Amino acid sequence: MSLSRTHALYRYGLRRLLGCALLALALVAPPVCADDLPQFELTIENHRWQPSELKVPAGTKFKLVVINQDATPEEFESIDLKREKIVMPGGRISVFIGPLAPGSYAFFGDFHQDTAQGRLIAE
Repeated sequence: MSLSRTHALYRYGLRRLLGCALLALALVAPPVCADDLPQFELTIENHRWQPSELKVPAGTKFKLVVINQDATPEEFESIDLKREKIVMPGGRISVFIGPLAPGSYAFFGDFHQDTAQGRLIAE
């Protein structure tokens, strides 16, 4: 048997073994799903965040649901969290955040910065 054929058979066997190992891992490992994450809600109404200060767990990834009850679009933005996402009037969005170190993280409504100010407090 030639060396190139032996090498090709070895690569085929290695790929097959790796594929089986990944399949076994997928069947054994518990799935991580967005539904399993802690969830917190933040509402924009009258161009103000409710609540304006939201406590979240430090060291844990979580889902922030942002609801816009205003008649105009708003953008949830945070330089601290490196997130920005537009929420249409009457709409809702999900923002996945974390895990965060303990501390305070500012956010704001980009279209109404004079009134739409808030903070996430990770503790």
